[in-house]
Amino acid sequence: MGLLFAICIVICIFMSFRYVVMVCFQKNFLSVDTIIMIMYLYVSLLLGFGVIYLICMQSSIPVLQEAGNITTGDYFDNLFTSLYFSAVTLFSLGYGDVVPVGIGRFLAVIESLIGYVLPAVFLARTVIGIDK
Repeated sequence: MGLLFAICIVICIFMSFRYVVMVCFQKNFLSVDTIIMIMYLYVSLLLGFGVIYLICMQSSIPVLQEAGNITTGDYFDNLFTSLYFSAVTLFSLGYGDVVPVGIGRFLAVIESLIGYVLPAVFLARTVIGIDK
């Protein structure tokens, strides 16, 4: 059941990308609508990856390690840890207090890559839109 839920989350993330790409190809790129869509995409990515980490932790798949130990605890502890790790990974390289292990490393690489590429694409699209 967790795998099905994770697949649905990935589909929702791709749908968010699709909607943002549609907004990006409008004539007036630098607008309030575009900034709201970029924020929506970031929130979708943060929540999506956070829930994927949570699903893995709830399914006893080790993905995060805290202070040298695999994260354990109740549901809300895991939820806050996974959302915190997702936010830190998406917006920076991380602080090192929560570390990915196993398949979590692969997920973290994908999330951090998206977190680095997205601002560059936004900036490049804005500069190209101003030049036209």
